[in-house]
Amino acid sequence: MRICLVSETWSPEINGVAHTLMQLSQELLARGMSLQLIRPYPADATAPRRTPDMQAELRVPGMAIPGYRAVRLGLPAGRRIQRLWQKQRPDVVYLATQGPLGWSARRVARRMGIPLVAGWHTNFDHYCGDYGVPWLAPTLMRGLRHFHNGCQATLVPTRQQADDLSRQGFQRLEVMGRGIDHQRLDPALRCAELRRSWGADEHRPVALHVGRLAAEKNLSLLRETFHAMRSARPDMAQVVVGDGPARRSLEKALPEVHFTGFISPEALARHYASADLFLFPSLSETWGNVVPEAMASGLAVVAYHHAAAAELVDSGVNGVTVPAGDAEAFREAAVALCQQPARYAQMGRAARLRSQACRWPAIADTFLSVLEQAREVNHATTRPCGI
Repeated sequence: MRICLVSETWSPEINGVAHTLMQLSQELLARGMSLQLIRPYPADATAPRRTPDMQAELRVPGMAIPGYRAVRLGLPAGRRIQRLWQKQRPDVVYLATQGPLGWSARRVARRMGIPLVAGWHTNFDHYCGDYGVPWLAPTLMRGLRHFHNGCQATLVPTRQQADDLSRQGFQRLEVMGRGIDHQRLDPALRCAELRRSWGADEHRPVALHVGRLAAEKNLSLLRETFHAMRSARPDMAQVVVGDGPARRSLEKALPEVHFTGFISPEALARHYASADLFLFPSLSETWGNVVPEAMASGLAVVAYHHAAAAELVDSGVNGVTVPAGDAEAFREAAVALCQQPARYAQMGRAARLRSQACRWPAIADTFLSVLEQAREVNHATTRPCGI
């Protein structure tokens, strides 16, 4: 199968979309698939001019997203996309993002009669609230519904998300979760020296948070929970991995916390394995890769019953989940768990076992199945058309 991936973001950019696409592309290439990539020019001028192993790569002009300057919004490039596809026509196009570049590729594909599958990687309506424009959400969702319903299928990460979008009129939804790199993430990477650098020994708990430090991540609850946990366990260590526009204010509010900024994947694996509990207060994710990553590393997760945590955490067995939006319950769960070392250790072992089901080869099987079905349906029922 000849597959074209269209995305505003790509590795080494650090976000869930780029991570998912990189893992999927590696699985697809290993199976002999032919891949094209359409993306904006990267913000890093030193980035390689071409992504290895791609049959073809088209880079288009873009513009930085406010607050996300490392990610560029691709500008429309219909003529260039059409010229590429006239020379090397893909069997199916996967639209990972819904910016101007995604709309441009969608128009060309529909005009040429190329089947389309889209991905739902971002909760746009939630972001509208986080960034002070909740009134924009209904208009945005109408546009997204039109975008996705013009595709043969839309892939969403959880059944919960599929049910929610279905109620809003989205059609032809398929569920595709996310995988874990179990070779990289392992509790055996636990490092006593790293824990000592945080001021912790084996008898003092370490609470960890990993993620982009931005408004949509519910950082006020993270701050409040860290304060409450420290009141209950003054000897505990707290670590935050990640960076973003809210980092400076969070550092000021949490002077006792160790902030690392972005770190390498190898260092991140050691940080996961060297902690004891993982806090994830965000409700903006469609999946949240860090939750299964923490579980694979043997950590007890405290999170809302949402996205990956709703799918993977059996509350009280391999972590703790609380009703979405119940901040008091979240704080209480984290405070209680940090005072029960035997309980969080047992949960961490169970979390590692549960994470074994999250494997990229199985995710790639689902991805290919949906793309193949879209190609068959398109050949049987459609012809070139406009938007």
